[in-house]
Amino acid sequence: PTTDAACLMAAGHQSLADRCARLVPADRDALFAQLSQAQCRALLTDWRFWARPKQLPPAGDWFCWLVLAGRGFGKTRLGVEWVRLLAEGTTPLTAPTGAPARIALVAETAADGREVMVDGDSGFMACCPPDRRPRFEPSRRRLLWPNGTVATLYAATEPDQLRGPQHHAAWADEIAKWDRGEDAWTNLLMGLRLGIRPRVVATTTPRPIPLIRRLAADPSTVVTRGATMENSANLSPRFLAEMRRLFDGTRLGRQELYGDLLDDTPGALWTPATIDAARAAAPPRLDRIVVAVDPPVTGGADADACGIVVAGCDGRGHVYVLADHTCRGLRPLGWAARAVAAYRQFDADRLVAEVNNGGDLVEAVVRQVAPQISYRAVRASRGKIARAEPVAALYERGLVHHVGPMPELEDQLCAYTGPGSAIASPDRLDALVWAVTDLVLRPSGSPAITGL
Repeated sequence: PTTDAACLMAAGHQSLADRCARLVPADRDALFAQLSQAQCRALLTDWRFWARPKQLPPAGDWFCWLVLAGRGFGKTRLGVEWVRLLAEGTTPLTAPTGAPARIALVAETAADGREVMVDGDSGFMACCPPDRRPRFEPSRRRLLWPNGTVATLYAATEPDQLRGPQHHAAWADEIAKWDRGEDAWTNLLMGLRLGIRPRVVATTTPRPIPLIRRLAADPSTVVTRGATMENSANLSPRFLAEMRRLFDGTRLGRQELYGDLLDDTPGALWTPATIDAARAAAPPRLDRIVVAVDPPVTGGADADACGIVVAGCDGRGHVYVLADHTCRGLRPLGWAARAVAAYRQFDADRLVAEVNNGGDLVEAVVRQVAPQISYRAVRASRGKIARAEPVAALYERGLVHHVGPMPELEDQLCAYTGPGSAIASPDRLDALVWAVTDLVLRPSGSPAITGL
């Protein structure tokens, strides 16, 4: 052990991060005891020493490094450290060689860029050592390193920000949830035209949208997949236990925890491609708006979720799904208050609630919260699939548009296959079906608007 430690010390700091991981804990302790304070400080911020293998850049001549991983995997830290590598060099004691002068940092919104990429727990301000920490200039939306490297923040919600600027490299965060993902990604790539080897890192919890599928299949892309549990050393044991209890074995869990890029579910009425094809950035002027509620049989922590979906229709008979306010663990007055809050937020015309399980009690609870609300009770006389089929048909004809991403609702739509499905209680799906039915379908399932 002493000989190994001495060899590592003699090789200098640059080899510590590469070779120290090979030592058993006792040998590693012996090595640490021989380090100077300066070397300890340098090692503390050496990402190659602390990172898991999947968090380090892959070898090869790739253009895009696509990281598809569960929540809490460490994607933000990975992105921050990759940019640090470009700006600072391979180790804290090594100067960068040909470091890119301009880097693009693209988040879904401007707030995400600042709160997550810059000021977050794994952001630049937290991870960069004081002597090499960039200066943040909010008015110019940029980070400026002491050596002149500049990283500029952009919002995917404003893709035209990326028209014109040129960059050597880019980090795109959570691209699967970008509202205007195709436009933002295209403009970003067109600006990656500086230097001889421009590159982009895209980090995201995966969703089976066309942009992600296309990137994953591109021969110039290297894909890294990872699960939440791989970062268990840095996550709360209680959090991990709850995530496993609630989501292990579910489609949502496979995507959000294990980073799986899910394929279409055989037998499901909806597909991600159908939903994505008709997605809208914003709704037009709407003639009617409803809030639909699928209440749980009982209340409390162990009850099914209460499905709450807001949707509206325009004069052409197109439906726009505006929000999914589904909640879990609330007693009747709690979910009723949440539904009424959505009603008021969107200035809705009617609240529609299924009463198969609650009967008059559902209306009584709603009216305790809002006595004068416009309310309509609906009762299911057919099975869920039979009720959902005419609504799914409207999706296939491009007549239903989701305003922005709604991952949990969309996952449920694309995973439910009827009795025996992995989703025992499709509460979000039920609420959506009631909303669309009330807006544009007669109870018989025939169109209520001419030309539909």
